[in-house]
Amino acid sequence: MSLKSILAKPFAKSIAAKTYKESSNAVKIQYKLLKKLIKQAQHTKFGKDHHFSKINSYQDFKKHVPIRDYEALKTYVEKAVDGEADVLWKGKPLYFAKTSGTTSGAKYIPLTKQSMPTHISAAKNSLLHYINETQNTDFLNGKMIFLQGSPELDEKNGVKTGRLSGISAHYVPNYLTKNRMPSWETNCIDDWEKKIEAIVDETVHENMTLISGIPSWVQMYFEKLIERTGKKVGDIFPNFNLFVYGGVNYEPYRNKFENLIGRKVDTIELYPASEGFIAYQDSQTAKGMLLLTNNGMFYEFIPAEEFYNETPTRISLEDVELGVNYVIILNTNAGLWGYNIGDTIEFVSLNPHRIIVTGRIKHFISAFGEHVIGKEVEDAINSQTKGTSIRVNEFTVAPQISPSSGLPYHEWFIEFENKPDDLEKFSGAVDNALQQQNSYYFDLIDGKILRPLKVTIIKKGGFNKYMKSVGKLGGQNKVPRLSNDRKIADELSKYED
Repeated sequence: MSLKSILAKPFAKSIAAKTYKESSNAVKIQYKLLKKLIKQAQHTKFGKDHHFSKINSYQDFKKHVPIRDYEALKTYVEKAVDGEADVLWKGKPLYFAKTSGTTSGAKYIPLTKQSMPTHISAAKNSLLHYINETQNTDFLNGKMIFLQGSPELDEKNGVKTGRLSGISAHYVPNYLTKNRMPSWETNCIDDWEKKIEAIVDETVHENMTLISGIPSWVQMYFEKLIERTGKKVGDIFPNFNLFVYGGVNYEPYRNKFENLIGRKVDTIELYPASEGFIAYQDSQTAKGMLLLTNNGMFYEFIPAEEFYNETPTRISLEDVELGVNYVIILNTNAGLWGYNIGDTIEFVSLNPHRIIVTGRIKHFISAFGEHVIGKEVEDAINSQTKGTSIRVNEFTVAPQISPSSGLPYHEWFIEFENKPDDLEKFSGAVDNALQQQNSYYFDLIDGKILRPLKVTIIKKGGFNKYMKSVGKLGGQNKVPRLSNDRKIADELSKYED
């Protein structure tokens, strides 16, 4: 056992103990954090405009600070991007994390001297929790790969800008530098397909022990490895034993990954966003991810079914309940206030506070009032693939409101690695599973308003071709699970099998 492995265990134990102690006092810590954030930002332009000096309670805060998305906060962000100081947070941002906006082109999310360390420590602590629980430190002795965006950064008025994953590449601890792959030069390749080939070149003969990235893009890496060697990933890398992922639910990919690897490996789910590192999986046995309540963010929650109401219920951590689908709202030490990142979550534990990501508030199907969400379609398809030979590479769902004949329906675009023997039976079973979860959908089927779902099979590689066609192949880009229109569906139809 290496010295690194020996030292990691007591350190992991102390970090886990500290985290759980904070978790047991989460509500108090959250209110204390809100006061601290308000005090630190009261002399900023945003703080003055929203009377931070008069805020003495959470009730006061709600009166003065409305819920906003990026579009509504954009005028403040633009001032910071133009080089102004003390706009959303004291001083100037350390970086801008550049993300793809759906309505306004590129978005620039501020990262500050106070917020950047919270991203790094959360990623590190997720691994330390794993070590503390499993006592497995083997992965520390091999090579680790993080499939991410380019670390090359641009600059806007003296502030560096880039993808969050690329910015984070500048903060790899010294003790991991020798273990980390791919090389800096390979990481800087913009073309995703060329980058994957280069990563395979660099890693195929290495002792890879930890692999991390968004499942859909790691899958592409695994397939290239197998294509190159004719071996399963687990045979190429016999000591590979930990997969770290984020961005999407792993369950739809699990069967496919276990087949590509040739065996099961431990997994750690992360919930990082450019706006803040929100949660990570702290246990291999407990459901959900631990909400990070002392990580520079004060959280608010709005029941998703009320979100578009004129006066929706807006609560703090103190009043959340199990099993409710909430829109999560952030207030951060990077100067985001009442900020809707667009995600929906559900609490699966209140002691400690653990969550699952259920989808996106804008990614749903409610063409007929059914309000089907991401978690429901993922659970429906997982229920019919788990423990079977059926393997799904990727899928998305959209409504077909005006079919050429018959009743409207939900159309599922699925790229199979292994197709079901009986597609009609499979489709019916998935539809029944969805009906059991969503009573509105059941009523629409039962009342003959909708007919059961239809599966449209996409050719192998079709989703990647679609993503490439819209300039979103690789990196942190993801295919939405649900759309309430046909924009993605119509493009995917070009790749129908």
